[in-house]
Amino acid sequence: MKTENKNNPDSNKVFKPETQKRLEAAALEVFSESDFHKANIRAVAKKAGVSFNVIYGHYGSKEGLVFAVADIWLGRLTDRIIDHLQGIEDLKEKLRKVFWVQMDYYEKYPQLGKILFMTLPMKTWMSDKTFQQKKMINLFLEVLRQGQKEGILNPGVRAGILLDFMLGFVQRSFFMWVSRGQKESLVAEANTLFEMVWRGISNPG
Repeated sequence: MKTENKNNPDSNKVFKPETQKRLEAAALEVFSESDFHKANIRAVAKKAGVSFNVIYGHYGSKEGLVFAVADIWLGRLTDRIIDHLQGIEDLKEKLRKVFWVQMDYYEKYPQLGKILFMTLPMKTWMSDKTFQQKKMINLFLEVLRQGQKEGILNPGVRAGILLDFMLGFVQRSFFMWVSRGQKESLVAEANTLFEMVWRGISNPG
């Protein structure tokens, strides 16, 4: 978890693994349970047992902190997707696995989902480079373009539109899962939901 605030020497501090783990957990808790504008670094510092000045000097702002944490956790999601795709050749099964892994990840780590889909102002995050998630997005687009090239997926729209459709489905499913009290399992419904997504992105011809 490393960013650089050139105006403060504390920005060069590298957190010990156990400190980083506490800081990540505290940030997830604070920013997922509070309105973003009400959440603050002091609350994170108190829960993590880390100096406010050290955290502020390292990240420069609460935006810098939460973006860095989101980037770390999305990087882990990307690595998990890559790992699960190993050995899968069938395009539909690749996409099914991508969909399932996301549902499973956000069900296991709902605080991350709440931050990404509910509490973090999207316009604010979009202005930061961590929003791009190039490794993950390029992975998705590669699979989708492969499907279009093979005539399996709808060739009449950009691959990015197919991606927006699939990711939007994940986001809405998570949002409503939280809204309804997280009573059912996202993963238990993942296959049924994916079949709906598949019909939406398949080649209509």
